[in-house]
Amino acid sequence: MGTFSIWHWLIVLVIVMLVFGTKKLRNIGQDLGGAVKGFKEGMKEASDSGKPAEQVPPQQVSGQTIDVEVKEKTKS
Repeated sequence: MGTFSIWHWLIVLVIVMLVFGTKKLRNIGQDLGGAVKGFKEGMKEASDSGKPAEQVPPQQVSGQTIDVEVKEKTKS
């Protein structure tokens, strides 16, 4: 009784088809397939655009000293 046989699943499928109808189930399947396809395309575009095109090294200043004064920040 722990697992369902094929007959249980066929009965469930028939009941679902009677409740929703085949046209509505087909539309749900098409919508779900389109969503999965759009998700895969989005993931592919994100991985393609995630590559750095050209990294510009930060400018380094040499020979200059910057003198700063540190003050304690107070909570406001």
